[in-house]
Amino acid sequence: MVVLGIDIGSARIKAGMVDEEGAIVASRSIETPADLDGFLSSLQDAIGWLLETTALPAGVGVGCKGIINPDSTRIEILPGHLHFLQGLRLADLVGLPLDVPVFADNDARVALAGEMVWGAARSHSNVVMLTLGTGVGGAVLANGQLLRGHTGVAGHLGHLTVDPDGPVCVCGNRGCLETVFSAHAIEGEAWAAVHRGCASALTRLFHDQPQLATCRTIFQAMSEGDPLATAIIAKAIRKLGAAIAGLLHVFDPEIVIIGGQVADAGADLLVPLQEEVWARSRGLLRREVPLVEQQVADKSGIVGAAGLVMAPRG
Repeated sequence: MVVLGIDIGSARIKAGMVDEEGAIVASRSIETPADLDGFLSSLQDAIGWLLETTALPAGVGVGCKGIINPDSTRIEILPGHLHFLQGLRLADLVGLPLDVPVFADNDARVALAGEMVWGAARSHSNVVMLTLGTGVGGAVLANGQLLRGHTGVAGHLGHLTVDPDGPVCVCGNRGCLETVFSAHAIEGEAWAAVHRGCASALTRLFHDQPQLATCRTIFQAMSEGDPLATAIIAKAIRKLGAAIAGLLHVFDPEIVIIGGQVADAGADLLVPLQEEVWARSRGLLRREVPLVEQQVADKSGIVGAAGLVMAPRG
């Protein structure tokens, strides 16, 4: 049996057939067109190729940014480059026979669905997941069910307020978690310091083009002992640790899963973050909730989307 996983991103559409073990047996990746007609044509071409290569899938899972109604697969809110999809049903866009079920949700819940089936959330009923990238995504598994809330907005953990007087966020609030811990937030701190001419390896390397200092290079400079990079990362981890400690008191999870591109820093992130979280949460919880890396290695979003088909439902 195979299922079709589709990840709709601003830059690329990725689609693939996934087997019961979570392995991608065939996949396509195409540049995301800028209009609806081009989008539909490209998506159907990719699906058609996959059907010719493998077989009709037992189900389809679709991950997409924005607010998705999982019951109807309708895209309720989708700002940005893909706004032309807002109001459409993803099940209709896939265009497969009616007896092939289509499931859809936002990209962070999709990532957790993959972990529920093939990754770190297997055998757990209460899990918090954070996806740390250019922003901060989040999803919650509560008593065995993906938490969606009254209007489908639940789980947007990146918009938890951690500094009421902090920077303005893209959501319109101030001081959201993703304004102080995300790839963009960390890079912004470094760029400002480089622009000021602060003593650092980052300044020597990127003085003329500070925008080239990426989150990855900042973590690398920290691992090599650069004081500026160390201070920037430590400040960001302190804010993230405080936010996670608060989430532990709200959701009381068995584990917290950390995913996304920033999590590629591995122990440089997870070790100090775990210490920060435990120091802030031991008193009331009286236990140390483990922080674990995302186990589904696929970065395309295809396997996570396929997990929507396989994940248990109440």
